[in-house]
Amino acid sequence: MDLDLADRVFLVTGGARGLGRATADCLVAEGARVVLSGRSPESLEDAVAELGEEQAVGVVADNADPATPARLLSAARDTWGRVDGALISVGGPPPGGTLAVTDEQWTAAFDSVFLGAVRLGREIGAELPPGGALAFVLSSSVRAPIGNLAISNGLRPGLAMVAKSLADELGPGGIRVNGLLPGRVGTDRLAELDAASGDPDGNRQRAVASIPLGRQGEPEEFGRAATFLLSPAASFVSGAMLPVDGGMLRAL
Repeated sequence: MDLDLADRVFLVTGGARGLGRATADCLVAEGARVVLSGRSPESLEDAVAELGEEQAVGVVADNADPATPARLLSAARDTWGRVDGALISVGGPPPGGTLAVTDEQWTAAFDSVFLGAVRLGREIGAELPPGGALAFVLSSSVRAPIGNLAISNGLRPGLAMVAKSLADELGPGGIRVNGLLPGRVGTDRLAELDAASGDPDGNRQRAVASIPLGRQGEPEEFGRAATFLLSPAASFVSGAMLPVDGGMLRAL
């Protein structure tokens, strides 16, 4: 299938590593160009070097910074003269149960994970042309709580409803908005969460036992799903929340 991505330009927040980087790899492999953002200059430089400077540029930026959407849009237009969509990867809030997480942790996570993503979606979405697409990287916690991740359980479902609202508001202009719900995908973030459990191997084995496919996912498997949703090949898919979890979620 031709995804019709040649020469299209996408913003990818958190694009230097993890699920964002996996999506950037797939987009570039399909002929697209990407503007990557992240907080680490070194990681961004490495990512751009590996993807190729003709296909990628990096912008050091924090999702919580109100200036970030405009900076990313400007980078795309200054470099390639267009913007066709964005993958909004909002990162992972700190682990902890509801009884243990502090007000300060909730407030910090709200600014970066929730409000930062809302702002990115609102401001980028308003600038996209007909045929443009947004995809939010959320979590399986949109549909079922994950142990010891109270902040994610609280904020991700709200972001999913914001994405649905944006799909309604931007749809008449020919712009699509979707969400992705990754389960256990082998990233550094997943390794950190396993380590935080105090029993990394046991935690991993118990989690994999709940996945019908019998394994955790690879980042490139997520990247392919995200690339499809962003592409014109998914031109009649909007307002959807796509699990990428090997069948782990039991809810419809």
